[in-house]
Amino acid sequence: MNAYKTVKKESKTEFIINRSRFIGRCFPIETEDQAAAILADVRKLHYDASHNCFAYAVGRNGAASKFSDDGEPGGTAGLPIMEVLRHKGITNVLCVVTRYFGGVLLGAGGLARAYSRSAADAVEAAGIVQVKPGSEFELLIDYDQYSRLEVFLRERTNIIGCDFSDKIIIRIILPVEKESDFIAEVRERSSGRVKAAKICERYMTDNDKCG
Repeated sequence: MNAYKTVKKESKTEFIINRSRFIGRCFPIETEDQAAAILADVRKLHYDASHNCFAYAVGRNGAASKFSDDGEPGGTAGLPIMEVLRHKGITNVLCVVTRYFGGVLLGAGGLARAYSRSAADAVEAAGIVQVKPGSEFELLIDYDQYSRLEVFLRERTNIIGCDFSDKIIIRIILPVEKESDFIAEVRERSSGRVKAAKICERYMTDNDKCG
């Protein structure tokens, strides 16, 4: 598992140049099939558009990638969109720029700048997040131990689940490289009464928390 950057959420931006309307969209994706399905939906939504140009990158360092000019002059649409993704260093992302032609030719340079701007605006609106390898743990805590651990858990981990019943069950995730120190500190703070059971390793972001 290796860290990578991607977009936080879906986004949509829009602007008009010389009466041509450009609509930029970004989507976080996991597979090429997902990219194809989303692209099909965008094409259905904008069935009357002049062009639906796109670029996507999937996998480590964008190992699987594809772009399309969708009828625009070669190199003026899909490649500028892809260059934005590469410049931002993001993967697992699809960017689609829809154009409604306004009757005024923009020229090759003008088209490339417009598609690049639309893609950059969409990426900025979506936001970029660092995704990194994480370790997920479950802790079974007696109520009399909770006060010793609560602040530590909230400050040093991402809490992703809490269940208050006979005992308190807390699920957390933290970066893989911090798990050894975490286990040792839980043991020390609870005088050995609380054990952190590792559930799995998975990717995480700083948004992986619920409280």
